[in-house]
Amino acid sequence: MDLIVFVAIIAALFVVIGLSEPLAGRLRLPSTVVLAAFGIAIAVAATFFWQTDLTDVLNPVALAILNLPIRSNVFLYVFLPTLIFQATLTINLRRILDDWVPILVLAVVAVGVATVVVGYALYPLAGLPLMACLLIGAIVSTTDPSAVVSIFRATPAPQRLARIVEGESLLNDAAAIALFGLFLSIISIGVEEPSLAEALGRFPYLLFMGAALGWLAAWVFVVVLTRLPNYPLAQISITIALPYLAFIVSEQLAGASGVVAVVAAGLGVNFMAPGRMPPPTLVKLRDTWDLLAYWAGGLIFVMAALLIPRLLADVRIYDLGLILITVVATLAARAIVLFGLLPILTGMRLSPRVETPYRLAILWGGLRGAVTLALALAVTESFRIPPDIKRQVGMIATGYALFTLRVQGTTLRWVIGRLGLDRLSPLDTALSDQVVAVALQTVREQVAETARDFGLSRDIVRDEAKRFAARLNTAVKRADDATDIPDRDRITLGLLALAGRERDLILEEFRDQVIPARLADRMLSDADRLIEATRVSGRTGYRTEARAALRGGRSLRAAERLHNRLRISRPLARITADRFERIVTVGLILPSLHEFINTRILRIHGRRVADLLHELINRRQEDTQKELEGLRLQYPGYAEDMERRLIRRTTLQLEEREYDLLTDDGLIGPELRRALMDQTETYRKQLSDRPALDLTLQKSQLVKLFPLFQGMSDASLRDLSRHLRTVYANPGDIVLRRDDMPRQVWFIASGAVQTVTAAQKHRLGRGEMFGQLAILTRQRRRTQVTAITHCTLLALDEERFLALLKRSPRLHEAVLESSARRGVALNLPLPT
Repeated sequence: MDLIVFVAIIAALFVVIGLSEPLAGRLRLPSTVVLAAFGIAIAVAATFFWQTDLTDVLNPVALAILNLPIRSNVFLYVFLPTLIFQATLTINLRRILDDWVPILVLAVVAVGVATVVVGYALYPLAGLPLMACLLIGAIVSTTDPSAVVSIFRATPAPQRLARIVEGESLLNDAAAIALFGLFLSIISIGVEEPSLAEALGRFPYLLFMGAALGWLAAWVFVVVLTRLPNYPLAQISITIALPYLAFIVSEQLAGASGVVAVVAAGLGVNFMAPGRMPPPTLVKLRDTWDLLAYWAGGLIFVMAALLIPRLLADVRIYDLGLILITVVATLAARAIVLFGLLPILTGMRLSPRVETPYRLAILWGGLRGAVTLALALAVTESFRIPPDIKRQVGMIATGYALFTLRVQGTTLRWVIGRLGLDRLSPLDTALSDQVVAVALQTVREQVAETARDFGLSRDIVRDEAKRFAARLNTAVKRADDATDIPDRDRITLGLLALAGRERDLILEEFRDQVIPARLADRMLSDADRLIEATRVSGRTGYRTEARAALRGGRSLRAAERLHNRLRISRPLARITADRFERIVTVGLILPSLHEFINTRILRIHGRRVADLLHELINRRQEDTQKELEGLRLQYPGYAEDMERRLIRRTTLQLEEREYDLLTDDGLIGPELRRALMDQTETYRKQLSDRPALDLTLQKSQLVKLFPLFQGMSDASLRDLSRHLRTVYANPGDIVLRRDDMPRQVWFIASGAVQTVTAAQKHRLGRGEMFGQLAILTRQRRRTQVTAITHCTLLALDEERFLALLKRSPRLHEAVLESSARRGVALNLPLPT
C-alpha cells in the first residue's frame, strides 16, 4: 500500500472521529452508533467504487481502504489496552471499592449467565459443537459501557447506581475475554483438548495471576515515576508503555489474562500515583490518556465497522434466524441478572435499589461493538478453527453487534423517553421555576449597575428594562403558581447544594496545591458519599454520613488490632496521620459554607431553611472540633504540626497568586516572576512531605503528661516508656472482661471507660487507672471495662507495676484513694 495513500486514509479517519461526536449530539444517538454507521458507509462505498465500471479514479483509494491491515491483533494489542487503562485510570477507585461486591458479582455472573444461556440456546439449532456455541456466548457477552453510562449522565439517576454499572461494564470485558480464550483453546484443531472442567479450573488462575502481574507492574512504574519529579513529559511517556507491557507479559509469558493485567495496572496507578506525583502532572497524565482513549475508541469502532460488510457478505436466511435467537437469548440472560440477581443484592444491602425503568433502560442499552467484532475476527483468522465454525461465529457475532448498534442504539433515546427517565420530577420542576426567578432578579440588579457604569443611553436602557421586566414577571408568576415545595424537601435540596459546594471547595484547594492529591481524592470520595446519602435519606443521611467521614472506619479498626495484638504500628501511624490531615482540612472548609448559605441558598429556599442549614453546619463544626481535640489528646503536638503545614501551604499559594497579579499589572517582569516562583516551588517541595507520626515518640509524650507519673526523673520516665504498651480502643470495645485473671494495669491517657460491677457503673477518665485492685488483692476481676469514647490506654505488666508502686508516692496515694472509693481495704508498704 502506498504510504501517502495510507496516511491520507488515517487522516480522513481522524476527521470522521472528530465529526462523529457533534453529529451524535445533534442526532441524540450514542457516538458509537454514528462511528459504526460511518465505518459501514465507508466500507460499502469502497467496495462499490472498486467493483463499478462507472469510474476508475477512486480505485487506488478504494483498494487501500479494502486492504487496510485490520487484524484482530491490532484491536487486542494496540487499541484495547489503551481503552481499558484509561477507564481504570480515571475511575473513582475509592467509591468503586465501596461497592466491589455487587460490581464483581454482576460482572462475573453476568458474563457466565450470558455465555451459558446463549450457548445452550444456539446448540440445538446452529449445528455446532456445544463448546463453539459457548464460545459465541462469551463473544457476545462483552458490552460497550458508553451507551449505558450516557443514560445516567442524561438522567437524575443515583450516582451509586451509575458507578456500579460503570464498574461492572469495565470488568465485564475482562471476564468475557478470559472465557473466550478458554473456549477457543478447546475447539482449536491440533491443540491437546482439555476437558471443560480443566478449562474452567484455569479460569481463577487467569484472573488472579493477571491481577497480580498488573498490580506489580503498576508499583514498579510508580516507583520509577517518583524518581523523575521534574520531568512531567517523561513521566507521561513512561506510563504509555505500562498497559502494553502488562498485557504482553501476562498473555505471552505467564499465560494469564492480559486484559485483567491492564485493569489491575490502571487501578494500581490510580491508587498509588496521587500523593507521589505533583497535581499538575496528574492532570496532564489524565488529559493525555483521555485523548488517547478518544482516538483509540473512535478508530476501533470505525475500523471494526469496515469489516462488517466483509463478514456478512454471504449471509443467509438461516443465519438471520440464528442472529435473532442470539438477540433474544442475550436479552433474556441480561434480564435474569437485572430482575433476578440484582434484587437479591439489594435485599442483602450490597446494592442500591434499582427502579424498574432504570433496569429496562440498562437491559436495552447493552450495546455491543468493537470488542465483539475483534473477538469474532480473531476466530475467523485462526487456522486452527474448522471452517464451518469460523463462518458461523463470524456471522452470528457480527450480525448481533450490528443489530445492537442499528436497532437498540438508534431507539435507546426513545426508550428512555417512554420510560420517563428524561423528565424532571415535580420537585425539580418547581425548584427550577424558583431558581430562574431568583436568578433573573439578581441579573436585573447587575445589569442596572452595569448600564450606569457604562453611561449608556437612558432610552435604550429603559426599553431593554421593560423587555427584561416582562420576562422576569413571567418567571415570578410561574414560580408563584408552582406547587409549593415542603420544607423537608427544601432542606434536602439545600444540603445537596451544600455538599456540592463542599466538593467544589475541595477541588479549588487541590488546584491551588493547598492540599495534596491523595487527600483531595479521599475528601472528594467523602463528599460524593455525602451527596448520595443526602439524596437517599435527606437530613438524616447527611448527618450520619458526615459523622462517619470523621471516624476512621474499618481500616482504622484493623490497624489498631495490628498495633494492639501484633505490635505492628506502621499502618496505624499512616491511617491516623491521614485522619489528622483530613479533619484539619474539613475544619478549615466548613466555615466557607455559611457564606454560601447566606449568598445563594437563602434567596432560593428562605430564611427558615437557611437557619436550619446554618445549625447543621455548626453541628458539623462541633463534631469536627471534638474529633480533633480527641486526636490532640491521643497524639500531643501532631495536630499543631498539621495545622501549621496547612497554613503554610495556603500562605504559599496566596504568595504565588500575588506574584501573578503583579506580573499581569506589569510591575514585575517574567524573569523576576520565574525566579520568585522557583523560590516558592523549593519551599513547596519542603512542605510536600507530611510530618511523620512516630507512635513511640507519642507514647513518651503521653507518659510525660500523665498526672501520676509527674515528678519522676527523666531516666525513670524513659525506662517506664519502654515498658508501657500503648493500646487504642474504640467506643464499645471491651477492654477487660469479667473473671479474667489479672496480668496488667491500665492507665487512661485519653478518653473515658465505663466499669460495670454487679449493678454498679462507674466512669473513669483521663489520668485514672483500672485493673490495679485485682492485682493487689490477687482475685479474679469482677468488673467489666468498656470504652465509651476513643481511648488511648497505657498498659503496664504486673511485675513492673508493683515495682513502680514501691517507688512512686503519687501512684501509691492514687491506688489507696481508688480502693477507698470502692470499699476495698489495702495494706500497702510506704514507697521508698
